[in-house]
Amino acid sequence: MKTFITKNRSLLDETEELLNKQVELEAVSSAIYLSMASWCEIKGYENSSKFLYDHTEEEKMHMMKIFRYINEAGGHALQPEITGIPNDFSSLRAVFEEVLNHEIFITKSIHSLVDHCQSKKDFTTFNFLQWYVTEQREEEILARRILELFDIIGEEGLGLWTIDQEIGKLGTAGVSSVISGAGGGV
Repeated sequence: MKTFITKNRSLLDETEELLNKQVELEAVSSAIYLSMASWCEIKGYENSSKFLYDHTEEEKMHMMKIFRYINEAGGHALQPEITGIPNDFSSLRAVFEEVLNHEIFITKSIHSLVDHCQSKKDFTTFNFLQWYVTEQREEEILARRILELFDIIGEEGLGLWTIDQEIGKLGTAGVSSVISGAGGGV
């Protein structure tokens, strides 16, 4: 039952539904990164594990920003059901290849949501989503930089240990230094 408050809003039902879908995708991102962090931890990739645990929390924050926005705009944010999260990975490189693929998928989803808002002239939600547009660019740059480490350093001998060390530096240096070229020691 809609009340006066929820009936009188500028947030379209279709936009609310799409935003709730994005909440689900951000929750899945958090869950995937948590699973990856655990895998890295048990395999001895300490820095990669910490990096992914941190990203788990970051994705949860992304989810919560949208969740709160929906409710504040007069909608009803829904807790998504999360299933089908992988728990085993073939290699450290495979983990970060999946990170990049997943971030590209999320970028496309955000772009689709932004396009929807622009077509519906929902400039408030469009403006809200601009932070996500910028964030996704940063996420993709960071994931690509990590994968470059595998090609630059190589995985033989001390390669994986060195890559794990460099991932730790990227995690502490922040995305802005990676974008500017100052992050990492490679």
